[in-house]
Amino acid sequence: MKARSSVAACLAAGWVCAAQAQAPNYAIDPTHTFVNYENGHFGTTTNRGRFSTKDGTLFFDRANRQGKVEIVIDISSVNTGVDMLNRQIQGKDFFNVADFPTATFVSDRFEFDGDKVSQVHGQLTLKGQTHPVVLKAQKFNCYINPLFRREVCGGDFETEILRSQWGVMWGLQFGFEDKVKLIIQVEAIKMQ
Repeated sequence: MKARSSVAACLAAGWVCAAQAQAPNYAIDPTHTFVNYENGHFGTTTNRGRFSTKDGTLFFDRANRQGKVEIVIDISSVNTGVDMLNRQIQGKDFFNVADFPTATFVSDRFEFDGDKVSQVHGQLTLKGQTHPVVLKAQKFNCYINPLFRREVCGGDFETEILRSQWGVMWGLQFGFEDKVKLIIQVEAIKMQ
């Protein structure tokens, strides 16, 4: 059975939270949380890259099938494996990291299949523009980390977006596709 939760997210950095929001009980692990992308290149190959995350928090209540999340993505960290392309993507014609160094994803609804997250509905803010996206869970699990003996929850999530919705237009006229597949791996560590 699918369940819904209301929108709310809190950053540990001191943002004020709505009265109905539960405090985050997990912290996003930036060493295990990345946003990967795939974008068609002239109808032949697939251009791939990865962004690191800077910060994030999660409220997760498996028993009551509720969740909220906020993740801050470091756009300047883009790594395609090609330095010249990294600089192009960071530049004014593409992501303009000088003015928009980060993107954020804030959930407004988790869906569950049993006790596992199946979809996360939220808002992606990129280049100062915000639009809804739905992340579909490819896998999701919680476990006790043997190194620091705390629960870790996470999974692999995917979605497809049209980058032009966020004003990312560079290359559309000469071979880079509008459609972008996002593959997100997320792990969050339970706070003590």
